[in-house]
Amino acid sequence: LSNGKLPLEASGNIDENTILAVAKTGVDYISTGSITKNIQAIDLSLRFN
Repeated sequence: LSNGKLPLEASGNIDENTILAVAKTGVDYISTGSITKNIQAIDLSLRFN
């Protein structure tokens, strides 16, 4: 698409099921929020004396 003149990024609706197909398109970067979207939070604290 850009003949290598500009880096291309793909994002949106990309997860572990679609990332390989997206990578095969030749884009330079792939962004995904799926690895953090469904994570369960934990309660963590750090105390100093």
